[in-house]
Amino acid sequence: MSENKTVYGADIKRLPLRELLKRIGPGLVATGIVIGPGAVTTAAMLGADYGYSLVWLIIPIIFMGITFMMTTNRLAIITGMPTIHAIRKYYGRAAAYVVGIAVFMACLFFTMGNISGTGAGMNLIFGVNWKLGSVIMIAVVVYCYFAKNVYSKVEKIITLCILVMIVSFYATLIGVGGPDWGAFGKGLVSFEIPEGSLATALAFISTNAAVTSGIYATYLGKEKKWKKEDLFNGVMFTDALVHIISVVLISGAIILVGAVVLHPQGLSISAPAQLAELLVPIMGGAARYIMGLALLGAGFSSLLANTQRGMVLLGAGLDKDVSLESKFIRIGCLICLAFAMVICYSYDGSPTQLILMANIATSIATPVGGLFILLLLWRNDVNEGYKKPTVLRICMTISYIFALIMTGSALSGQLPKLMALFGL
Repeated sequence: MSENKTVYGADIKRLPLRELLKRIGPGLVATGIVIGPGAVTTAAMLGADYGYSLVWLIIPIIFMGITFMMTTNRLAIITGMPTIHAIRKYYGRAAAYVVGIAVFMACLFFTMGNISGTGAGMNLIFGVNWKLGSVIMIAVVVYCYFAKNVYSKVEKIITLCILVMIVSFYATLIGVGGPDWGAFGKGLVSFEIPEGSLATALAFISTNAAVTSGIYATYLGKEKKWKKEDLFNGVMFTDALVHIISVVLISGAIILVGAVVLHPQGLSISAPAQLAELLVPIMGGAARYIMGLALLGAGFSSLLANTQRGMVLLGAGLDKDVSLESKFIRIGCLICLAFAMVICYSYDGSPTQLILMANIATSIATPVGGLFILLLLWRNDVNEGYKKPTVLRICMTISYIFALIMTGSALSGQLPKLMALFGL
């Protein structure tokens, strides 16, 4: 009993489910960022190329996704600072600069892919040129950036986009006759890695369970006005759980569509819009509009939040004002969008090239930021006054080691391709 008096949080009760659902939000925004055109393409490729063999990947995604979100949220609460600010306090300005710039570059590359995906969705639904479609949606994004109560609007729009994606992909799954549940169950426990699948499998995990999402969630938690009690009353765990469940629901459905439709025919895809074309013989004209809505939801939600994420994390590294309505964030987002549009259109919007660059940038950013997060979690002075997070420390260590393995694989497999792309 005496220990409970000295350990903060021991006497805080869990909130009722209704109250918990009112308090969540950052995890949903993180889902909107994660499920972009790159994630759609990678998931579809896994199902098309390997059938049900890699369904089991959702298990490490759940493990790592919850671990990253809970670790960063815990550190934000007990230090009283979001992630990069805490890194600056404990490890100096240079460490904060490196982490901020690394994660910003990853976000910038993803913005290019999101522009392509948003334009592809507009093309499928309305038949307009993809560049014109992407410009229209970028204009909507800019309006959201300069509106009042930015966070509240972003959260609501992304929640709507997530619902659209879930409905669209599951409508597609039902339309193609549903999965073979026996093969699905076997794939869930097989833990096999088919020959040639390692790079794609690791890219899929790193896309859906990225430590950068956890880092950004700590800044969203500040916008949400989370309090210290929310670490112990179930709010943060519920938020992390909703995030990873929504990610798995969407990515899992895409894998199954690829496994049901494309794999038996030996077909593969290199861009998310191709899914609609390949589903037309089975679903008819509805395939174009269903996949268009799903792709538009994926591209727009990721474009809206990912550009903000990049500027917030860069601002944190440079010790700037990182509130979503600050001049630094708003003007910075405009510059990033303009730069990404120039690069994207000059490359003729090739999704595979943009996704390739994004994966390389992320493979560098995740281990850099993850290292300092891991070090913070193991510091006794950081956890003083709280119960030691032994289980979370072990889970974070395992997740970080796995992230290092992903980095090695991504760099060894993709750097030569990127160099060849630029004629080096």
